[in-house]
Amino acid sequence: MTAPHEEAHRWRALVVCLVAGGMCLLDVSIVNVALPSIRIGLSADDSDIQWAVAGYSLAFGMALVPAGRIGDARTRRTVFLGGIAVFTAASAACGAASGPLGLALARVVQGIGGGLITPQVSGFIQNMFRGQERGRAFGLFGATVGVSTALGPLLGGLLIQLGGATDGWRLVFYVNVPVGLVVVALALRWMPLDRGSRSASLDPVGILLFASAVLLVLLPVVQGGQGQSLADRPWWMVAVAAVVLGVFLAWEVLWTRRGHGTLVDLSLRRVPSYVFGVSLGTFYFAGFTAIFLILTLYLQEGQGYSALEAGATQMSFAAGSAVSAFLAGRLVSRFGRKLVITGLVVIGASLVALDVVVPHLHGSIGAKIAPILFLAGAGGGMVISPNVTLSLEEVDPVRAGAGGGLLQTAQRVGSAVGVAVVLAQFFDRLASTHGEFAEAFSVALHTTIALVVIALVLAVADQLRRTGGVGTGETDAQRRPSTQ
Repeated sequence: MTAPHEEAHRWRALVVCLVAGGMCLLDVSIVNVALPSIRIGLSADDSDIQWAVAGYSLAFGMALVPAGRIGDARTRRTVFLGGIAVFTAASAACGAASGPLGLALARVVQGIGGGLITPQVSGFIQNMFRGQERGRAFGLFGATVGVSTALGPLLGGLLIQLGGATDGWRLVFYVNVPVGLVVVALALRWMPLDRGSRSASLDPVGILLFASAVLLVLLPVVQGGQGQSLADRPWWMVAVAAVVLGVFLAWEVLWTRRGHGTLVDLSLRRVPSYVFGVSLGTFYFAGFTAIFLILTLYLQEGQGYSALEAGATQMSFAAGSAVSAFLAGRLVSRFGRKLVITGLVVIGASLVALDVVVPHLHGSIGAKIAPILFLAGAGGGMVISPNVTLSLEEVDPVRAGAGGGLLQTAQRVGSAVGVAVVLAQFFDRLASTHGEFAEAFSVALHTTIALVVIALVLAVADQLRRTGGVGTGETDAQRRPSTQ
């Protein structure tokens, strides 16, 4: 039995985790609506703006897996607190930046802080909760992901309106400072004092090789500006990344044979639930993240919406996602992968409905598509948190940070690549049709639908694997003897 005070502390610690994780995810989308204000306030050109966004994404993606490994091997709370401190200080530096270079450098540091924080969140949940409670906790985490992503443009638009066109963008960064300070204070009081294996190797060579591979994958993605053709990007870097990744895997095998702990637990490749979860999450986030960008562009540039109005349009998605993710966390232990399949069908159907109706709408478009966005959010809520739960259900909690970090790295890479492809399509069609925003939105939406369908196929394949040969809906973890 868990003592009442321990029970309370676990859920309080979860709140701290969710606030910190939400702050990092919010910063991915909130900055997008601030870019015009940054351009004016710092007299920044396209390249400056590009790296203000890219610096965060690159550092965030590169830090996730190494940070997860450090949290597993040392003290997770210390890494978490360090990440919050770095993120908060860098946010203040972003807000105080006097030029584009200072902003770009501060964004890189901010991304490192976010990368330190995020894998510790899934690691804490994996270690603090078991069984159905773990599903509920990941359900709340999934709601945080969906709401943070959808609310980013709304909050950004509100802060810019409050601060003005020239300096409103500074509030977008400054808002993290008081939140970060509160999180540090609460974390010191409520976060558990976990003890990792201090004798475990941190695998510095593996960290360097993995970070280099992620960098080479993301660079051609983030270097593409709005309107740049996909063919004009330095995709040769991806081939180099494949070679570096091969060297990384060879090193991990060698390091394992020498009896050392590796950055990535190679045994995870033999865990079907984890492999399917990582693959599904990669394709889903590739489509999921891009939806908000093309919708915001369509409403702001095509329909003349302000940043605040465009952000408010996405409130219905946030509401649907929050409610659905919370309920899905309670139901995932009962329905398993079937819940994810249902969510993918719902969000896919919602996107098809958007594609059908948007070209024929005139006036108050945001209000008219709100019901469809609510359904899309409800579908998304049934995907994100249950997929995390199902992906990590057979992962040893001792390796929860590294496992969660790799899962989220795949999602971040998927998001970056999906956004690059979808935005390139959007602007290419916009140029060829001389400003037909509805048609550009429709073409880009087709790609997001295709990515969701691929995720659906993977979910169905995993469900067939789970039920094949046993005739029940039991998961692999339920069929195996418990090791916890």
